[in-house]
Amino acid sequence: MTAGDPVRIGTLGAARITPVALTKPARRIEGATVVGVAARDRARATEFASKHGIPQVFDSYEALIESPDIDAIYNPLPNGLHAEWTLAAIAAGKHVLCEKPFTNNAAEARMVAEAAAAKPELVVMEAFHYRYHPFAEQMRAVAAGTELGRVEHVETWVSFPLFRFNDIRYRYDLGGGAMMDAGCYATHIARLLAGGEPTVTGATAKRRGPDVDRAMKVDVTFPSGATGRINCSMWSTSLLHVEARVRGDRGEMRVRNPIAPHMFGRLTVKANGTKRRERAAKRPTYEYQLEAFCAAVRERAPILTPPADSIANMTVIDAAYIAAGMKPRGT
Repeated sequence: MTAGDPVRIGTLGAARITPVALTKPARRIEGATVVGVAARDRARATEFASKHGIPQVFDSYEALIESPDIDAIYNPLPNGLHAEWTLAAIAAGKHVLCEKPFTNNAAEARMVAEAAAAKPELVVMEAFHYRYHPFAEQMRAVAAGTELGRVEHVETWVSFPLFRFNDIRYRYDLGGGAMMDAGCYATHIARLLAGGEPTVTGATAKRRGPDVDRAMKVDVTFPSGATGRINCSMWSTSLLHVEARVRGDRGEMRVRNPIAPHMFGRLTVKANGTKRRERAAKRPTYEYQLEAFCAAVRERAPILTPPADSIANMTVIDAAYIAAGMKPRGT
């Protein structure tokens, strides 16, 4: 690939997230083109390629990864398969945009990070799309600034109803669980707003079977002395709740829809007797994310969600499962 050429991306599987996260953004931005898809069911891959204008259909994930016509791999496979196929892509010399959560657990994240570090010419990026929207920096700046005073408590919620209990997100062997799916966002946002790495002090889970959580509450402390709580659910009395709050000794910030701020996202700050609001830009988070990934591939631009950040996020998730009396995924 030479300077100015678009990044040629192949997608592993035909996951439901792929159109919104990859194929639609690739049509709207410069520098990216989706040129291949592989799925375990070739008929499904062919149908997906036809629907989304993808020129090549590969017979296997291996064939796509090894193709000289592919520069980068998008990995939206089930959580439990992220590490395996990201490692395969790195070994084949491909850049990787991997859906969150990055891996089953922190140990797997470290394995991927080590493989990526051995090939520094490659970009390996976790797809926390919200982090690439300007709104993420807006809310981080408020939390880190002086307006709220000393931060005392950070709380995040990511809850949505997933009542199809045969969904792969309820399967332990595929890395399922509320803390993995919804909680990875809630954890990442809490870490961003607190500006430090939390220590888990306790957790309670509502279970769907012995090993899979359908909801979880996780209490944490941060190096600054602030406390925190991470709330997540795929099925509970809290059907739909996506929010973040930061309370300081001078005021409070509330953030509506921090994970998809282009959809009515806003932050409200009450401090020192005043109240103000900031709204989010309407451009989709996924377009910002794909632009950042392609800029990193083509121009070595820095990324905000590298493997080191993924290790930190998975470390909290592992600790939450242990505190709740459950097994981390993949163990």
